Amino acid sequence: MGDGGDRGCPVDHRARDRCLRPVSQTRSEIRALLRRHAVTPRRGLGQHFLADRNLVAKMVDLAGDPARSRALEVGPGTGTITRALVEAGFGVTAYEVDERLRPVLEESLAGLDVDLRFQDATLLDMKEFGAGTDWVLVSNLPYQVGTSILLELLQEAAGLARCVVVAQREVAERLIAGPGSKVYGLPSVITALYGQARLEFRIPPQVFLPAPNVDSAAVSILRVAPPEPQRRLAVRVAAAAFRKRRKMVRSSLRGVLPVPPEEILPRTGVDPTERAEDLDPGAYLSIAAAILEDD
Repeated sequence: MGDGGDRGCPVDHRARDRCLRPVSQTRSEIRALLRRHAVTPRRGLGQHFLADRNLVAKMVDLAGDPARSRALEVGPGTGTITRALVEAGFGVTAYEVDERLRPVLEESLAGLDVDLRFQDATLLDMKEFGAGTDWVLVSNLPYQVGTSILLELLQEAAGLARCVVVAQREVAERLIAGPGSKVYGLPSVITALYGQARLEFRIPPQVFLPAPNVDSAAVSILRVAPPEPQRRLAVRVAAAAFRKRRKMVRSSLRGVLPVPPEEILPRTGVDPTERAEDLDPGAYLSIAAAILEDD
């Protein structure tokens, strides 16, 4: 990288050190960092570290204005996205479940504005991400648990304003799917009830270390609705419908609705002979509204 002169780095040594740090890590740097601390990625933890600076930079660009929000990262791994976020001006709160990565991250993130927590992100206290701070989730999500964490944040974290996440392509396609798609399901409904999702770019396996067996994709979600009772109820109704997705909703929602489905569904414009995958998120919201009106 040279001596940094061409980059206009300041003379002050601490500021100069920050200036000279790369925005993110290369594949060889990630491999060397892991080797130095005798850490082997565990597929059982969904550890596939993103090793492409250009893609990391794209994710950070999609995260929005660092002056107006704080970044939340789930599964920082070796810290490559974390460092890029800090370089862009974000304060970062990062959750890592793998204690083996503590020395890796302490080396990688030394001196940076990162609140690093070695905790299980499936046990997040959603009150911490309440209204008052705009949070943006920027993560290469762990394959095994990433989707459930994302969906819980959308439903419960009132301060969440935006998400930029990498997930398996199959998961990404479910998040953006609409009625009529073969992959439309409960994750699609939850995402649409709370945000506007967009598949930003596809990611081949070879840019990860180690390479997964499937393609991945980056998805952005702009939060458009806060957590509130009607949407929570709509999610419960949709969950009941998709548990019996082959049945008509007049059957799948029987026992779930406070009155027989034949009484409440026509009032919402929903055909009782339709199935879960036929109803758009707005239909589930209408059913929830009708239930609340009857209370």
